[in-house]
Formats: sequence, C-alpha cells, structure tokens
Amino acid sequence: MKIKTNKTIKKEFSKYANQYNNYNIIQQIVSKAIVRDIDKLTQKPKKILELGCGSGQIFNKIDFEFDYYKAIDFSQQMCNLHPKSKNLDIQCIDFDSQSFHIMLQNDIIYDLTLSASALQWSKDLLSILKTLSKTTKYINVALFTSNTFKNIFAITKQKSPILSRDNIIASFLKYFKINYEIINYNLQFDSKKELFKYIKKSGVSANGNFLDFNTAKKLYYQYPLDYLEFEVIYIRNY
Repeated sequence: MKIKTNKTIKKEFSKYANQYNNYNIIQQIVSKAIVRDIDKLTQKPKKILELGCGSGQIFNKIDFEFDYYKAIDFSQQMCNLHPKSKNLDIQCIDFDSQSFHIMLQNDIIYDLTLSASALQWSKDLLSILKTLSKTTKYINVALFTSNTFKNIFAITKQKSPILSRDNIIASFLKYFKINYEIINYNLQFDSKKELFKYIKKSGVSANGNFLDFNTAKKLYYQYPLDYLEFEVIYIRNY
C-alpha cells in the first residue's frame, strides 16, 4: 500500500472542502466531546491553539470568551470556510512543516491546545508533541486510530495509513502525563453506495483513495457490514 504524503492529503481535503460538513458526522461528535471536556479545567483558557481546525467544528462549539485563539489548517479552502471572529487568528500552515515549529517557538505560551481528528495524519507526531510540550500548558486532543475501518483493511489485506492506539499513547507519554479514553463508533448506512461515498468524502481515511478500482470492486461485494467502524482515542493532560 502506498502511504499518502501530506501534500496529497492536503489536495484531497481541499477538493472536498465545500462538501465536508455534509460528511463529517463522526468528526462533529468528536469535536463536541473535546469542547465538553474543557469544562474539566478549573479555569477557562484565555489563549487557545487549535491544530487542524478544518471549517470550524471545534470553534463553532466554543461558548466562552477568550483573549486569543489561533486556528491552524493546511488547507486554504478549509481556512476560507472557517468562521471569522474577534481575537481569532486563522493560519494556513502545515503542522508538520518547519515553519510551524518556528512559529510556535516564537509565539506566546498557550493555555490550551485543541485538536480533533487531525493529528493522526502527522508524519512526525513526536516532533509536534515535543514542540507543544514547550509551548502549551494543557492539551485536549482526539485522534482516529488504525482500528478505524478495520474490516475494510482486513478484507483488502492493507495496512491502515494511520497510527495504532499503542503508538499514539507511547508518543504522548514521552512528553505529557496524560489521561486517555478509547471509544468505538459505528456509523450505519442505508446502502453500500452511501457507505462508499462517505469513505471518499469524509476525510477519515484520506478520502478513500487508498482503494484502486479492482480493490474497491472486490470490497464492494465482500464488505459484510452496513456500517463503518471508527476508533477514536481522546487524550488530555488534566
């Protein structure tokens, strides 16, 4: 299996940006859970950093005042769709790039870093976490794990392009004392056609382009379920 580079993933997220909000059902659930967990902090954060902000799934759920909110995404189309607001700074930048690390090293110290369904695409998660350990007080993030679409990968005999839960946990433990929770979701569909359309346009698995025509055809007939499987790990250090 050919693992997609961030450049390719960026192109695909941008391609479907205008349709993304129609297909990001699981991402919306994850974003809601992350915002709900902010209530566990003794004080509401005033300076917030969000990685992989998309079209505003987390930001739209923030209902408290802040002094500064920096939202980062590598897709300009996604950034264009993100709501605009006072004290909000939207930056189109790749969190795997050297520019991102330099920016944070010369930036303020953030009270809280948020991220929903984005960091699993990092080519170097350890590097990001090392930088965050020096530039933010608290983290509250969620990542899809390699058990997402596990039956699809079992049938196609391919390896998931995203990290395993053990790999993710080990990476975070190197720089943070964390609490984590793993939740499995099933998203049901009325037809296989709708199911496969979701894979392509949701952004959960790089828009499904890991499937060539012959593999997709085989999967269409052999996939035994009327739902897709998702595994999400929620991680915070408070």
